[in-house]
Amino acid sequence: MTYSADPRVDAYIGVLPDWQQAICREVRELVHAANHEVVETIKRTDRPYSVLQDNICALLAARDHVNVFLYDGAIVPDPEGIITAGHDNKTARTVAFRQSETVNAPALTAMFKHIIANNRAGGWRRLQREDS
Repeated sequence: MTYSADPRVDAYIGVLPDWQQAICREVRELVHAANHEVVETIKRTDRPYSVLQDNICALLAARDHVNVFLYDGAIVPDPEGIITAGHDNKTARTVAFRQSETVNAPALTAMFKHIIANNRAGGWRRLQREDS
């Protein structure tokens, strides 16, 4: 897949242990594959974010795992049960990957596509208000 890589995101990923680099690169490819208009940037000083009209996801490498924060206001369905934390969070939920775990690419891609569709429809905050 061809996309415009942000060199700051490359730098963030490049210093991680090999297994974390592999996860971050796979997630990065999946979010760009979900929509070719996705843009990557750095926010909060050094965190890689993927955006399209609003935040889609962010990466955070921790000591023993990689967190993928999904900015969905907990309204995107999770039929595969890949969300590992933040079930009641009003802004973002988390999918954590540890060494030797595989990324459920179809489930994560479906969630990225849903978040992107919600962003294009005005964002999850607006959609939640309309459902109330």
